[in-house]
Amino acid sequence: MSDINVKKNTQRDITHSDTKNVAYCNKAAGSGRRSAIRIMGSLIGLVKPLIHIMLAAIILGTLGYLCAIFLTILAGQVIVHGLLTGVAGMIVPVDNMWLVFTPVKTIITVMIIIAVLRGILHYMEQYCNHFIAFKLLAIIRHKVFAALRKLCPAKLDGRDKGNLISIITTDIELLEVFYAHTISPIAIAALTSIIMVIFIGRYHWLAGVLALAAYLMVGVAIPMWNGRRGSRKGMEFRTSFGELNSFVLDSLRGLDETIQYGQGEKRKEQMSERSKNLAGMQESLSKMEGSQRSFTNMVILLVSFGMLALTIWLYAKGEMGFEGILTCTIAMMGSFGPVVALSSLSNNLNQTLASGERVLSLLEETPLVEEIPGDVETSGVESMEYEFTGAEAENVTFAYKVNGSEGDREDGLGRDNEVILDNYSLKLQPGKIAGIHGASGSGKSTLLKLLMRFWDVQDGSVSVDGTDVRKIPTKHLRDMESYVTQETHLFHDSIANNIAIAKPEASREEIMEAAKKASIHDFITTLPKGYDTEVGELGDTLSGGEKQRIGIARAFLHECPLILLDEPTSNLDSLNEGIILKSLKESAKKKTVVLVSHRVSTMNVADVVYEMENGRIS
Repeated sequence: MSDINVKKNTQRDITHSDTKNVAYCNKAAGSGRRSAIRIMGSLIGLVKPLIHIMLAAIILGTLGYLCAIFLTILAGQVIVHGLLTGVAGMIVPVDNMWLVFTPVKTIITVMIIIAVLRGILHYMEQYCNHFIAFKLLAIIRHKVFAALRKLCPAKLDGRDKGNLISIITTDIELLEVFYAHTISPIAIAALTSIIMVIFIGRYHWLAGVLALAAYLMVGVAIPMWNGRRGSRKGMEFRTSFGELNSFVLDSLRGLDETIQYGQGEKRKEQMSERSKNLAGMQESLSKMEGSQRSFTNMVILLVSFGMLALTIWLYAKGEMGFEGILTCTIAMMGSFGPVVALSSLSNNLNQTLASGERVLSLLEETPLVEEIPGDVETSGVESMEYEFTGAEAENVTFAYKVNGSEGDREDGLGRDNEVILDNYSLKLQPGKIAGIHGASGSGKSTLLKLLMRFWDVQDGSVSVDGTDVRKIPTKHLRDMESYVTQETHLFHDSIANNIAIAKPEASREEIMEAAKKASIHDFITTLPKGYDTEVGELGDTLSGGEKQRIGIARAFLHECPLILLDEPTSNLDSLNEGIILKSLKESAKKKTVVLVSHRVSTMNVADVVYEMENGRIS
């Protein structure tokens, strides 16, 4: 008998799904949100592998816009040429005498070439940008799924699943706007504006200064102003959108209960209210977009007429020719394309940056339990000569930490990091079935999670096969253990593939043998497609007992020396429970089995039973 102090919880065993996580999207919406420049810098950093294509897109885009701008400028030159040759019956002073000697036919030919080039260059620029965008989205998805795998289960249980789905889907998709329509347009607008300032400034430095001020106003000042006033609303919209996803997902999963207890109308009203709130946010963002566009257009008109007035004044003073008036005004009016595109970005950029921050926050989040890379050179698990030495918990003290922060002490049930296991010790002998019996909330499931190293202990140690689990390579630890949880998750796939998750290379015969041990083979053979029968989403086509037996079949197929079973027969009748327990008894000759249950009947198969109750285990 070992004395163990275990905090008794009369409600239920705490799992991480019970802990309250402050979602990263909510943190981002608070005062600690990073600036737009930092978000853009971090997102741009992901472009490094494709920087050569990005540079090509910038060069092609700049040349394309210059073609469009100079197409109108050359049209103005044709008008000036007509005036110079007396078509209008008048001769005017000009700044560029080359117009006198350049035939109109030549200018028109150049215009046609430029027009064709404009289309080709624009297509190539868009192709490069979208190639980068979709390539990077694939890379980001890979990084996000890798991050989620490292964060689970400790940091993902209890997280808002709708918001996670929103990040994986719509948030990442929105980044396409940033990579395809933001990075290169910023560089294109900057390069094009510099070239046009130099071009217009050649006629007079005052005209160049006015052009520079105009480009800065439309391309920098207005987007920054619009970004500041809309950044919080953009984040609130993305967060609310994720919350609506969660609500819809929750409603679909609880559809039977909603119908059973007549909560359909109430649920409908709640969904309608959430949708209206989201629509209100969208309307607010649309109004901001409309006001920004109106203000931008007003500034463009004022500056264009300002350039006309300035050049007329310079012409009157004899500091500019007539051609300068027409060219500078046309160039000013026709060169706002790149900066207007940049200004328009701020309308969608608020949501894009909000999505970027949510994705970056997920990628930067540190796991509570760091995986140990590598593997052992020889996997004795599969060797007949290998002798498994069992498992042990020694003086373990453990409490669920919320978000891994010592400062954030309260869990989802308000228990302020209540200690679940206090100076807990237990030794599991190899080749034996150890039963752990006790009331819900006494720490039984927690012990299995510590053996799996889903969490790390605060004090003491947990060892498997004579080695502390914190020193065993994660992959090898998973190879040594099978863990059957209280709720079995089934993928939308065939029954055979769902069982084969435990051993992807398993033959059909091996799968069938595992199913027989789990007392599910006879049921499967009655199905029209047998083992190839699809189980439906979340295994909805199967009963709770059938799903549970598939989970047990996975454990038998895994062929590992340590089997951890958490209430494995809670949904089974006595007959199927007996068959499974018999299989466990036969398997235990070469394995160590930990059987957690509150059922007395289940404990009958155990070689030794530890009773966990009122702070003691015996």
